[in-house]
Amino acid sequence: MRVWIDADACPRAAKDLVIKFALKRNFEVLLVAGQSQVKPTFACVRLVVVPSGPDAADDYLVENAAPGELVICSDIPLADRLFKKGVAALDPRGREFDERNMGERLALRNLLSDLRDQGQMGGGQPPYGERERQAFANALDRLLVRLSR
Repeated sequence: MRVWIDADACPRAAKDLVIKFALKRNFEVLLVAGQSQVKPTFACVRLVVVPSGPDAADDYLVENAAPGELVICSDIPLADRLFKKGVAALDPRGREFDERNMGERLALRNLLSDLRDQGQMGGGQPPYGERERQAFANALDRLLVRLSR
């Protein structure tokens, strides 16, 4: 079992939580980033730095993650590409990407992007706090159990 993380955009608390789960459950964590990062010193964690460029980390994740594995990402178009390939995707706030919500999430993302481009709305997500971390931990636990079956 491997869990991939889109490391450039993932909050540190979520990355740390995945690593904590990996140490307890004995699976590999791959941090994929477009720029160098500090890699935790645990043997179960690998850092993959991809060449810079638009969507280079996304493309790497889609090419290398396999069905039955999990990718942690906030990027909805990336999650859609992964989902179509049979790879589970979870955002760091504990929301799983699945067939019931993918179309809606893509449509909402496109609408909000258009509104930001027109200057009608500010950007960015709310701060990542304890509530988000707990929701992520619960969803991660459920998904790992489901994927290990």
